[in-house]
Amino acid sequence: MSNEKTNEKKSLSVMLGAAFLMATSAIGPGFLTQTSQFTAKYLSSFACVIVCVIIMDMIAQTNVWSIIGASGLRGQEIANKVLPGLGYLLIVLVVIGGLAFNIGNVGGVALGFNAAIGIPEKAGVIIGGVLAICIFLSKNAKGIVDRVAQVLGGIIIIVMLIVAFMSKPPVGDAVVHIFTPENPKDLIPVMITLLGGSCGGYITFSGAHRLLDAGNGGSKDEVKYFRKSVLTGIGVSGSVRILLFLCVLGVCTAGTAVVAENVAAVTGASNPAAEAFRLAAGDVGYRLFGIALFSAGITSVIGAAYTSVSFLKTVHPFIAKNEKWFIVGFIAFSTLVMAILGGAKRMVILAGAVNGLILPISLLCMLLGCHKKSVVGDYKHPVWLQVLGWCVVGVAGYLAVTALPNLAKLFA
Repeated sequence: MSNEKTNEKKSLSVMLGAAFLMATSAIGPGFLTQTSQFTAKYLSSFACVIVCVIIMDMIAQTNVWSIIGASGLRGQEIANKVLPGLGYLLIVLVVIGGLAFNIGNVGGVALGFNAAIGIPEKAGVIIGGVLAICIFLSKNAKGIVDRVAQVLGGIIIIVMLIVAFMSKPPVGDAVVHIFTPENPKDLIPVMITLLGGSCGGYITFSGAHRLLDAGNGGSKDEVKYFRKSVLTGIGVSGSVRILLFLCVLGVCTAGTAVVAENVAAVTGASNPAAEAFRLAAGDVGYRLFGIALFSAGITSVIGAAYTSVSFLKTVHPFIAKNEKWFIVGFIAFSTLVMAILGGAKRMVILAGAVNGLILPISLLCMLLGCHKKSVVGDYKHPVWLQVLGWCVVGVAGYLAVTALPNLAKLFA
């Protein structure tokens, strides 16, 4: 009986670890900046965007995680069964995108250190990289990754909740604007941008691959377990986005009236989220934001490195055998590039463009793979979920088209 309880506890721990790994991978420095910037610009109408993005995020990731759970195969393996060679394209996209994002994530850790305790940014970059490497060099690396993701994810939620409460946002006005946004056509490009940041790139696969590494997946009975984990993760990332929105909305409004100077301060700041926290709660708010940004940065570094290498390790047995050292190398390289180049703006542009490409390709592969017995066996993927999934492929495909021109900016 005690063994059954231990296995149940272990199973719950792994499920929550995978959920938080995905959620905290999504809640990176870019997530905080985008949400703050757009909230200050569109105010209560931005509530409509947030709700739509959370729904599309749920549809896309539930499709992907369900099919991975039923098949017991990684994303790239499913893609190769759909069309030989397609999985290798997915590997290239995920690894390039993951590396580009990771450079920005290491920078986010440094900014968090600077805001929280005043450590210079270059020193913060090195400390952040070393800290992430130490996690992977520990004896029980994967267990610690699960625990770190859960603890830091909890810290982010608590910080956001405190500052959102202090900023006194007009919640009722925001709820009304979910259904009646002003100038809805202007919100479409914003919605597409946030969708890519919520479930694009490596993020879609991070938690699902963690569950596979823990020995889960490979039958239709596993699908419920995978779905429970992904919905938990989406609940976490969605909650953080809602709380951050409310925080910034409260700063930029007094009741339903716009506070123009605060809007200008947030939209004009190099770090909009930090400025919003400062306006909401003074120096204490700024320090709290530093803690949240550090937590978001370090968990995103871990998620990007872990998931990128989980794609690479199916290429050659040597990579699988030395997975830990490839993860360490991935983080070390990201840290070195960030320390040398500073902001690495060109990498961020490249990351955004690649991120827009990966979601429609990966979701397309999963939706085609769910009809192959060689992938899912006798599992029947729900038709309604497939239909909704194809709708998201269409939206994400539009994202890819709009993101491609950003590549030209790299060489301008």
